[in-house]
Amino acid sequence: MKFKLLYVIIFLATVSVNGQETLNLSLQEAIDYALENSYATINANRDIDIAKNKNWETIATGLPQIDANAEYNNWIKQQVSLIPSDFFGGESGDFVEVVFGPSQSMNATATLKQLIFDGSYIVGVQFTDTYLQISENAKEKTEQGVREAVINAYGNVLFSEEGLEIIDNNILSIQKTLNETKQIFENGLTEEESVEQLEITLAQLEILRSRTARLKDIAYKMLNLTLGSDINTPIILKDHLEDLATTYMEISLMADSFNVEEHIDYRIALNEEEGKRAMLKLEQASYLPTLSGFINFGYAGFGESFDFFRREQQWFDSSLVGVSLNLPIFSSMGRNAKKQQAKIALDKAKTNINETEQRLFLELETAKTEYNYSVEEYETLKRNLKLAERIEAKQQVKFFEGISTSFELNEAQSQLYRTQQEYLQSMLNVISKKAALDKALNTPINR
Repeated sequence: MKFKLLYVIIFLATVSVNGQETLNLSLQEAIDYALENSYATINANRDIDIAKNKNWETIATGLPQIDANAEYNNWIKQQVSLIPSDFFGGESGDFVEVVFGPSQSMNATATLKQLIFDGSYIVGVQFTDTYLQISENAKEKTEQGVREAVINAYGNVLFSEEGLEIIDNNILSIQKTLNETKQIFENGLTEEESVEQLEITLAQLEILRSRTARLKDIAYKMLNLTLGSDINTPIILKDHLEDLATTYMEISLMADSFNVEEHIDYRIALNEEEGKRAMLKLEQASYLPTLSGFINFGYAGFGESFDFFRREQQWFDSSLVGVSLNLPIFSSMGRNAKKQQAKIALDKAKTNINETEQRLFLELETAKTEYNYSVEEYETLKRNLKLAERIEAKQQVKFFEGISTSFELNEAQSQLYRTQQEYLQSMLNVISKKAALDKALNTPINR
């Protein structure tokens, strides 16, 4: 029985693990996946839907509106009115208590309303296209941010994966050197210090490996979060760090033409100006009269008991048609104050456009400089890595031949390990700086 229970538990655990989708992605596939599934993109699409519904809400306010109302009243204690008694032929100065109407009543009405003229409505309808454009531009801005975030998160996973592989290889190399040095020490051909120095180096590598393994797990979770998938979803990456770095070294980008007016940030600034202009028009429209009309139809029934659904119940119909004109005359300069605020806000939006233009040019120059430096750094560290590998290999030979000390070997190994990490970091920098340059150039998302 225990074996059967254990089998069931193992089977369910296997089904649970295997039932979770494994993502097998290249960098471009990861970007495409995130553009469909990331939390930011999903909410950006929802913002567009909200904008569309908001636009229709604005348009609908100028279309016919129909409201219906039903009301039932039952006087628990009816109101009494006093009528002069001489009205009924009585003595002057006396009053007669009179109750008007039955104790219960029910009425139902339907009202059709139509806006005839309203300056604010006209402004609102004119602004609907701009309002939708604001949401669409915000989505494009979000997609650019998602693309850059995916590139960085994908690169960080590759960095941790390949860094862990290098550390493992270094540990194997140190362990081999340590074992051979121990044998030499046991034969009395070297000092114990050489063994201890290698043991220290091995311990440092093992600590570094433990830390890198934890960072790798966090990097995978961060990538999942950026993609919009469960943070524990298994991911297999198709690309390699060096291949991506080589692909991303496109110096031709430095000569790409740049049209600031096409940049998403500049277009968002223009949207802001249009919005402030609409608010100014809205305040100006508050000086105009508003005109609306209505038609009302109703039925009312009365009785001393609740017999309103009986066939004999008598109903009295009514109808009413009317128009309403509202003409602003004097607001103690309140409307003028609002209009002046709107003018100032519009001036601020215009100033923001100029600032945005200058900022975008500066960001582009900065991105180009940093990208160019990352490429130069990568090429230098690639050469340095080959030199560090040769130096470490020579020190290995000299150490076992007794020409150099364990201290010199340790220095060569430390230099090699440091250069390896710097080389990996330089490849990651090329990828991230290229992504930043694409963003500064407003490069299309699907390029």
